[in-house]
Amino acid sequence: MSVFVGPISGALVAGGVYYGISNLISTRTEQQRRDLRVLSARLVETPTLVNAPPSAASRIDQQPFASMLKAKWNEEIHTIFVGFGSWQDRAQQYTQRLLYGPSEDSRPSDTVKAS
Repeated sequence: MSVFVGPISGALVAGGVYYGISNLISTRTEQQRRDLRVLSARLVETPTLVNAPPSAASRIDQQPFASMLKAKWNEEIHTIFVGFGSWQDRAQQYTQRLLYGPSEDSRPSDTVKAS
């Protein structure tokens, strides 16, 4: 009889595990079916007219005077920075002339060469 106890207990355990897993799969499947039915009903019942917010382009206020003022301000700032850049170049050339004397390019050249 002990020969039959091992296989029978194994079959009972395997049957219990199979039943548990099968029951779990069927309950989860049924729950997902119910959820899908609810979601599909909500999709069908939703109104077709949705109050969407206005587009971003329509929410921007156009202010031509302010834009012109900003553009003019940017031009003036650009002019100032370009002016400072040229001052730096002129100061560098002046300092170089002071320290090293006039360069070869700035010296007057003799137009008449000795023959």
